[in-house]
Amino acid sequence: MTTTIMAQEAAEAPARIREQLVSNAGVIAAVVSQIRQRQPKYVYMVGRGSSDHAGVFGKYLIETEVGLPVVAAAPSIASVYNKQLQLTDALVICISQSGRSPDILAQVAMAKNAGALVVALVNDTTSPLAEQADFVVPLFVGPEKAVAATKSYLATLSALLQLVAVWSAQQSLLDAVNQLPELLLQAQALPAQLTAESVAEVAHCVVLGRGPGYAISREIALKLKEVCGIHAEAFSSAEFLHGPVTLVKDQFAIIDVSVQDEAYAAHKAQIKEVQQRGASLVHLNHGDLLCHPRVLPLLVLQRFYLDVEAVARSRGVDPDAPPGLNKVTKTI
Repeated sequence: MTTTIMAQEAAEAPARIREQLVSNAGVIAAVVSQIRQRQPKYVYMVGRGSSDHAGVFGKYLIETEVGLPVVAAAPSIASVYNKQLQLTDALVICISQSGRSPDILAQVAMAKNAGALVVALVNDTTSPLAEQADFVVPLFVGPEKAVAATKSYLATLSALLQLVAVWSAQQSLLDAVNQLPELLLQAQALPAQLTAESVAEVAHCVVLGRGPGYAISREIALKLKEVCGIHAEAFSSAEFLHGPVTLVKDQFAIIDVSVQDEAYAAHKAQIKEVQQRGASLVHLNHGDLLCHPRVLPLLVLQRFYLDVEAVARSRGVDPDAPPGLNKVTKTI
């Protein structure tokens, strides 16, 4: 059995999320109460790297379940270009593991100056981000020592799910969120999907998903780059057909991220088309695990994190310390 920190931390996710869901029930209720009182007109999502990818998941989640538009921040607008945006009617959700990047903090200052409601999803509750936000939703994952985020990313998605389940008052979604720790354990027991053999000759690939499946495709592509040294780019499977599909020929490598939600049939039709064009496919999915469709992407990720760690080792890469990367990246 592997003893890398990355594998250990990925395997911790179910227990950490179980603690998170219980511990955060009160603050989630308080946040939702304030949202209902203030009636924001849109959500402004702030994050970098994996946190930005979590924001894309949040966009699909909030727009499908609450019906409020979500826009992604360009953090340098405040920190580099020194501009003040009109965010008075926004719910600002800042996502960060460390809560210390200057450009993210500049976004918070700008939002607070505009009178926006600022909610921070952050692991380090002693960070400047936690101090400055109106509400703090802790991730409760403990120290994350591996450079590649795993448990903190899954915990960010579970925090977003809990927030939206309470906000939208959907009991079926809340029930599925409460079942998430057990479902993640079941996902860990699924057979490996991304294997050393399946990507043995792969140096470049495209990761395709749709809707929330596209959101996690961005995270999957990042991890393939970070810990395996595989150049990977994520696309919506629909968007990929608008031009980039011309790349597909002669065993062009594609990672298919399939989630059984409303977009499943359309996504699989697009995967069939690229296969007919000569793509070599690796399929990532949630096996026979079924629950509320908004929870399913986390099950795909849980299995993937364990797989990608093993693939990295097979390629001679230490997944705990990928070349040229640091755990905390501070950008302006």
